[in-house]
Amino acid sequence: MRIRTEEQTTIIQGVIGLAAMVGVVRLSAWNGFPPGMDAVFQTLHLLAGLMCLAVSFAIFAQGWILFIDKLSKQRLYTAVLFAMIGILDILYAASHGDIQLLGFEPGGTLASWFLVISHLLGALGMPRIFASQDHQILGHQKIAMFAGVGLLTLVGLLVFNRYQGSLPSLFDLELGLLIIRVGIPLLYILAAIAILYRHRTERPPAIMTVTRALLFMAMGHVLMTYSPGNAENLAQVVGQWYMGISYYIVLKGVYRLTIEEPMRGKQLAEAQMKHMAYHDDLTGLPNLRQMKEQLGELLVFSQASTGVAVINIDRFKAINDSLGYSAGDKLLTELGSRLSALGGPQQRVYRMGDDEFAVIFSELSDEAAAEMRAKQLLASVDPAVLIDDTEYHISLSMGLSIFPNDGDSVNQMIQCADMAVHHAKEHGVDFMRYHAAMKQRTQSKVELENDMRKALEREEFFLEFQPQISLDTGKMVGMEALVRWNHPKRGLLPPSEFIPLAEESGLIVPLGEWVLKTACLYNKKWQMDGFEPVCVSVNLSMRQFRQYNLAEHVDAILREVGLEPRYLELEVTESMTYDIETALDQLHRLKRLGIHISIDDFGTGYSSLYYLKSLPIDRLKIDRAFVKEVMYDGNDAAIVSTITTMAHHLKLKVTAEGVENEEQLEFLKLQRCHEGQGYLFSKPVPAGVLESEFLSRLAG
Repeated sequence: MRIRTEEQTTIIQGVIGLAAMVGVVRLSAWNGFPPGMDAVFQTLHLLAGLMCLAVSFAIFAQGWILFIDKLSKQRLYTAVLFAMIGILDILYAASHGDIQLLGFEPGGTLASWFLVISHLLGALGMPRIFASQDHQILGHQKIAMFAGVGLLTLVGLLVFNRYQGSLPSLFDLELGLLIIRVGIPLLYILAAIAILYRHRTERPPAIMTVTRALLFMAMGHVLMTYSPGNAENLAQVVGQWYMGISYYIVLKGVYRLTIEEPMRGKQLAEAQMKHMAYHDDLTGLPNLRQMKEQLGELLVFSQASTGVAVINIDRFKAINDSLGYSAGDKLLTELGSRLSALGGPQQRVYRMGDDEFAVIFSELSDEAAAEMRAKQLLASVDPAVLIDDTEYHISLSMGLSIFPNDGDSVNQMIQCADMAVHHAKEHGVDFMRYHAAMKQRTQSKVELENDMRKALEREEFFLEFQPQISLDTGKMVGMEALVRWNHPKRGLLPPSEFIPLAEESGLIVPLGEWVLKTACLYNKKWQMDGFEPVCVSVNLSMRQFRQYNLAEHVDAILREVGLEPRYLELEVTESMTYDIETALDQLHRLKRLGIHISIDDFGTGYSSLYYLKSLPIDRLKIDRAFVKEVMYDGNDAAIVSTITTMAHHLKLKVTAEGVENEEQLEFLKLQRCHEGQGYLFSKPVPAGVLESEFLSRLAG
């Protein structure tokens, strides 16, 4: 927009200058000027010459004295050029005004030579400078350039001075007149065209300024040579002023091109860097750094309550992993846009990172108002998101902290809100206000995670085994290995307390490998002790399942232990098959080892029945939630019946979990369920109990 404005300004000023030139030409032919005007014109001409000298010196000073650290080739060459032009212009003005200067005799012949040489230098030098690539100049290059040009100028003036009496008048020569009247204006026009062509893809405002200067130089030269040899007239005076104006435009253009625009570029770069430092690249929202600064100002200067809400996208990692990172980015961008649209002067939205956003609620009357505004914002977010022409529904969790009750500093406010949102996710609710007990629980989790890192080394984990019973024979045909933790201070911890923490921290991977290897070691030992071989089932975590080299790990453990693959079954959940292509590849690699694969907690996830037939699995395990109410809830009974029927058609084994009474057992037998697992048969027991009560020795 700014460049287009400069082009318009160039055209407008060019048209005005041309119209004024035509008017001056016509007016200068008027013979009605009062007597004595020649002296006035001569004075004005001399003043214009002094102006040209002053501006030329300013251009020279700009390249010699000012902004030395930003000296460029264009600045240096322009300074050198106008140093010579300034000298020639003052000699022209002196000769034209009958003033003897530096030994040069006044007169029209010498003045014409000074005029032509000055304008030839301008017409040829300007395109040479501004139609070429600019670059920085070193200090010694500047000195060498000025010394060389100064010496050349001095020699030229001495030669001119020596032979000034024998110089012909250029206006008396046909070729000279052609060069003066046509050649030099044409050179100015060609110079402007060359500069514009050089910058045809992008025309900086400074280049348009230089182009304007060349147009005024061309018009000024036409006016100055309009009536050569005659007495001083208006056209020549105005022409000299045109030249002075053009020099000033050059001064302005060089400054803008070599100093102002680079400075503006630097300022823009700094502004961009500042914007990047305080804004999120993906969503464009203010980031955590800006949030902390603005929240700090609110806490210091605001007298009202201030709320901080942290918003988290539920199951974002699963969405990101299954649909891809580009889909995840689109979701984050869309949510950021929606939150911003719902915000206002008292609601500022920020991107904290990953899948978390934050909102600052200012000017609150009390805590109830903060909770109301936070809940209103959460309820206002449209959960439907269109990604790659498919509509998905998302859910959000929010945690809220309020100043000054929940924290008295920026970091405390953010930390408390973050704790609240994570507690909301753990409890399966969409909103939770921070309270002091959360901090204690969080600290407890941190301590527990730290203890867990040492627990493997200290051999605090152990396995229990739950038998899997054939419903036809009542005999144990398999067992599931379950990990337990005997904490040195807290005693025996239930899996529900440490397994989610292990998943969250990534410790589930080494823990899962330990469970797998230990279960295989027990099974191999029992076989070597003469017990009838059975299959041991081990649960895989999501993190383990996503390992690209999982099959190699399993194969290495089996080889190290010496257990045949057919005596190992790996249990995966339906959520692990959400990304069907990755799941198929992983399951096929595991299946090629010769192990069994089952889908655990079947019916609670989102498996596609279409893909189920393609999965290389051996067993479906019906979730205990359906078995528990099977005698009282017709829907649960129908689900169990459907799963068993489908499994038989797909030639899959079916195991029912959570079997606790005889009625459930009889119902499952009627549905032709193959195996059962639950407290009716046995709770999880230590290895010694399993060995003595459930394993059968082979007949000797």
